[in-house]
Amino acid sequence: MKKIAIVLGASGLTGNLVLENLLKDENYQEIKLFSRKAMPLKNPKVTEYLGDITQLKTFEKDFNAHEVYCCIGTTAKKTPDQDLYHQIDFGIPVEAAKLCKKNKIDTFLVVSAIGANAKSSIFYNRTKGEMEQAVLEQNIPNTYILRPSLIIGKRNETRFAEKIALYLFKFFNPLFFGKYKKYRAIEASAIAKSMIKLANEKPKIKILESNEIYNWAVK
Repeated sequence: MKKIAIVLGASGLTGNLVLENLLKDENYQEIKLFSRKAMPLKNPKVTEYLGDITQLKTFEKDFNAHEVYCCIGTTAKKTPDQDLYHQIDFGIPVEAAKLCKKNKIDTFLVVSAIGANAKSSIFYNRTKGEMEQAVLEQNIPNTYILRPSLIIGKRNETRFAEKIALYLFKFFNPLFFGKYKKYRAIEASAIAKSMIKLANEKPKIKILESNEIYNWAVK
Protein backbone atom coordinates (compact mmCIF):
# COMPACT_ATOMS: atom_id res chain seq x y z
CA MET A 1 0.00 0.00 0.00
CA LYS A 2 1.35 3.39 -0.98
CA LYS A 3 1.68 5.97 1.77
CA ILE A 4 0.49 9.48 2.58
CA ALA A 5 2.89 11.93 4.21
CA ILE A 6 2.38 15.32 5.82
CA VAL A 7 5.12 17.95 5.55
CA LEU A 8 5.17 21.04 7.77
CA GLY A 9 7.63 23.74 6.76
CA ALA A 10 7.88 22.73 3.10
CA SER A 11 8.87 26.28 2.08
CA GLY A 12 12.06 26.12 4.19
CA LEU A 13 15.41 24.67 3.18
CA THR A 14 15.09 21.25 4.83
CA GLY A 15 11.34 20.89 4.41
CA ASN A 16 11.56 21.62 0.71
CA LEU A 17 14.18 18.90 0.27
CA VAL A 18 11.99 16.45 2.20
CA LEU A 19 9.15 17.33 -0.17
CA GLU A 20 11.35 16.86 -3.26
CA ASN A 21 12.49 13.44 -2.08
CA LEU A 22 8.98 12.29 -1.23
CA LEU A 23 7.68 13.38 -4.63
CA LYS A 24 10.33 11.21 -6.32
CA ASP A 25 9.61 8.23 -4.09
CA GLU A 26 7.14 5.78 -5.64
CA ASN A 27 6.17 4.51 -2.19
CA TYR A 28 4.21 7.73 -1.57
CA GLN A 29 0.92 8.47 -3.30
CA GLU A 30 0.09 11.80 -1.65
CA ILE A 31 1.99 14.57 0.12
CA LYS A 32 -0.12 16.92 2.24
CA LEU A 33 1.24 20.41 2.88
CA PHE A 34 -0.10 22.60 5.67
CA SER A 35 1.11 26.17 5.34
CA ARG A 36 0.31 29.86 5.38
CA LYS A 37 0.63 30.34 1.63
CA ALA A 38 0.64 28.19 -1.49
CA MET A 39 3.86 26.61 -2.74
CA PRO A 40 5.07 27.57 -6.24
CA LEU A 41 4.75 24.04 -7.62
CA LYS A 42 2.14 21.92 -9.29
CA ASN A 43 2.27 18.17 -8.78
CA PRO A 44 -0.61 15.67 -8.76
CA LYS A 45 0.79 14.08 -5.59
CA VAL A 46 0.56 17.34 -3.61
CA THR A 47 -2.51 18.49 -1.67
CA GLU A 48 -2.27 21.89 0.04
CA TYR A 49 -4.15 23.14 3.06
CA LEU A 50 -3.75 26.87 3.64
CA GLY A 51 -4.29 28.82 6.81
CA ASP A 52 -2.78 29.84 10.13
CA ILE A 53 -0.68 26.85 11.16
CA THR A 54 -0.05 28.31 14.61
CA GLN A 55 -3.67 27.14 14.98
CA LEU A 56 -2.97 23.69 13.55
CA LYS A 57 -5.83 22.04 15.44
CA THR A 58 -8.26 23.74 13.03
CA PHE A 59 -6.97 21.31 10.38
CA GLU A 60 -7.72 18.25 12.51
CA LYS A 61 -10.08 16.49 10.09
CA ASP A 62 -7.55 16.72 7.23
CA PHE A 63 -4.52 15.88 9.38
CA ASN A 64 -4.40 12.20 8.43
CA ALA A 65 -1.38 10.37 7.04
CA HIS A 66 1.09 7.56 7.67
CA GLU A 67 3.96 9.93 8.56
CA VAL A 68 4.46 13.55 9.60
CA TYR A 69 7.64 15.47 8.80
CA CYS A 70 7.89 18.63 10.89
CA CYS A 71 10.59 20.97 9.57
CA ILE A 72 9.17 24.14 11.10
CA GLY A 73 11.59 26.69 12.50
CA THR A 74 12.26 30.40 12.60
CA THR A 75 15.14 32.62 13.72
CA ALA A 76 15.52 35.40 16.27
CA LYS A 77 16.18 37.83 13.40
CA LYS A 78 12.99 36.85 11.55
CA THR A 79 10.90 36.62 14.71
CA PRO A 80 12.25 38.91 17.44
CA ASP A 81 9.02 38.67 19.43
CA GLN A 82 9.64 35.79 21.84
CA ASP A 83 5.94 34.97 22.25
CA LEU A 84 5.52 34.52 18.50
CA TYR A 85 8.82 32.64 18.33
CA HIS A 86 7.49 30.23 20.97
CA GLN A 87 4.22 29.78 19.07
CA ILE A 88 6.19 28.69 16.00
CA ASP A 89 9.13 26.65 17.35
CA PHE A 90 7.24 25.09 20.26
CA GLY A 91 3.55 25.42 19.47
CA ILE A 92 3.43 24.05 15.93
CA PRO A 93 5.52 20.87 16.46
CA VAL A 94 3.75 20.07 19.73
CA GLU A 95 0.28 20.58 18.27
CA ALA A 96 1.31 18.41 15.29
CA ALA A 97 2.40 15.65 17.68
CA LYS A 98 -0.91 15.92 19.55
CA LEU A 99 -2.82 15.58 16.27
CA CYS A 100 -0.71 12.53 15.41
CA LYS A 101 -1.75 10.93 18.68
CA LYS A 102 -5.41 11.89 18.24
CA ASN A 103 -5.57 10.69 14.62
CA LYS A 104 -3.48 7.56 15.25
CA ILE A 105 -0.51 8.54 13.07
CA ASP A 106 2.33 6.39 14.37
CA THR A 107 5.37 8.12 12.82
CA PHE A 108 6.42 11.68 13.69
CA LEU A 109 9.73 13.30 12.80
CA VAL A 110 10.79 16.78 13.90
CA VAL A 111 13.85 18.94 13.32
CA SER A 112 15.10 20.39 16.60
CA ALA A 113 18.61 21.83 17.11
CA ILE A 114 21.91 21.05 18.75
CA GLY A 115 21.99 22.25 22.35
CA ALA A 116 18.26 21.74 22.93
CA ASN A 117 17.74 21.68 26.68
CA ALA A 118 14.55 22.45 28.59
CA LYS A 119 16.63 23.75 31.51
CA SER A 120 18.87 26.04 29.46
CA SER A 121 19.13 29.73 30.33
CA ILE A 122 19.27 30.44 26.59
CA PHE A 123 15.77 31.09 25.25
CA TYR A 124 16.36 29.36 21.88
CA ASN A 125 17.84 26.19 23.42
CA ARG A 126 15.20 26.11 26.14
CA THR A 127 12.35 26.43 23.64
CA LYS A 128 13.71 23.54 21.57
CA GLY A 129 14.24 21.43 24.70
CA GLU A 130 10.72 22.09 25.96
CA MET A 131 9.37 21.22 22.51
CA GLU A 132 11.24 17.90 22.55
CA GLN A 133 9.88 17.01 25.98
CA ALA A 134 6.30 17.84 25.00
CA VAL A 135 6.60 15.82 21.78
CA LEU A 136 7.99 12.76 23.59
CA GLU A 137 5.16 12.99 26.14
CA GLN A 138 2.69 12.15 23.35
CA ASN A 139 4.20 8.63 23.18
CA ILE A 140 3.89 8.34 19.41
CA PRO A 141 5.40 4.90 18.64
CA ASN A 142 7.90 6.07 16.02
CA THR A 143 9.10 9.48 17.18
CA TYR A 144 12.38 10.86 15.81
CA ILE A 145 13.94 14.10 17.00
CA LEU A 146 16.81 15.37 14.86
CA ARG A 147 19.29 17.80 16.40
CA PRO A 148 21.41 19.22 13.57
CA SER A 149 24.29 21.62 14.12
CA LEU A 150 24.61 24.44 11.55
CA ILE A 151 22.42 23.49 8.56
CA ILE A 152 24.01 24.29 5.23
CA GLY A 153 22.54 24.38 1.75
CA LYS A 154 21.29 26.72 -0.93
CA ARG A 155 18.73 29.11 0.57
CA ASN A 156 16.42 31.62 -1.07
CA GLU A 157 17.57 34.23 1.41
CA THR A 158 20.96 35.59 2.42
CA ARG A 159 21.99 35.21 6.05
CA PHE A 160 25.23 37.14 6.50
CA ALA A 161 26.05 35.73 9.95
CA GLU A 162 25.37 32.22 8.66
CA LYS A 163 27.71 32.74 5.71
CA ILE A 164 30.50 33.69 8.12
CA ALA A 165 29.71 30.70 10.33
CA LEU A 166 29.67 28.40 7.29
CA TYR A 167 33.12 29.58 6.25
CA LEU A 168 34.44 28.87 9.74
CA PHE A 169 32.70 25.50 9.99
CA LYS A 170 34.18 24.33 6.68
CA PHE A 171 37.60 25.05 8.11
CA PHE A 172 36.97 23.55 11.55
CA ASN A 173 34.68 20.63 10.60
CA PRO A 174 37.55 18.11 10.25
CA LEU A 175 38.73 19.06 13.75
CA PHE A 176 35.46 17.87 15.32
CA PHE A 177 35.88 14.17 16.05
CA GLY A 178 34.95 11.69 18.76
CA LYS A 179 32.33 13.13 21.08
CA TYR A 180 32.60 16.47 19.26
CA LYS A 181 31.39 15.11 15.90
CA LYS A 182 27.89 16.31 16.68
CA TYR A 183 29.10 19.91 16.22
CA ARG A 184 29.95 19.42 12.55
CA ALA A 185 27.86 21.44 10.10
CA ILE A 186 25.45 19.29 8.10
CA GLU A 187 23.87 19.56 4.66
CA ALA A 188 20.09 20.00 4.62
CA SER A 189 19.98 17.27 1.97
CA ALA A 190 21.44 14.80 4.49
CA ILE A 191 18.77 15.72 7.04
CA ALA A 192 16.00 15.21 4.47
CA LYS A 193 17.34 11.80 3.39
CA SER A 194 17.76 10.69 6.99
CA MET A 195 14.21 11.66 7.92
CA ILE A 196 12.71 9.56 5.13
CA LYS A 197 14.97 6.60 5.93
CA LEU A 198 14.06 6.79 9.60
CA ALA A 199 10.35 6.92 8.78
CA ASN A 200 10.61 3.81 6.63
CA GLU A 201 13.07 1.72 8.67
CA LYS A 202 11.74 2.70 12.11
CA PRO A 203 14.80 2.11 14.34
CA LYS A 204 14.58 2.18 18.15
CA ILE A 205 16.60 5.41 18.51
CA LYS A 206 14.58 8.52 19.42
CA ILE A 207 17.05 11.45 19.35
CA LEU A 208 19.80 11.91 16.75
CA GLU A 209 22.66 14.42 16.86
CA SER A 210 24.23 15.88 13.68
CA ASN A 211 26.77 13.09 13.16
CA GLU A 212 24.10 10.41 13.66
CA ILE A 213 21.81 12.18 11.18
CA TYR A 214 24.63 12.18 8.63
CA ASN A 215 25.31 8.48 9.22
CA TRP A 216 21.70 7.65 8.38
CA ALA A 217 21.92 9.71 5.19
CA VAL A 218 24.89 7.74 3.84
CA LYS A 219 23.79 4.36 5.15
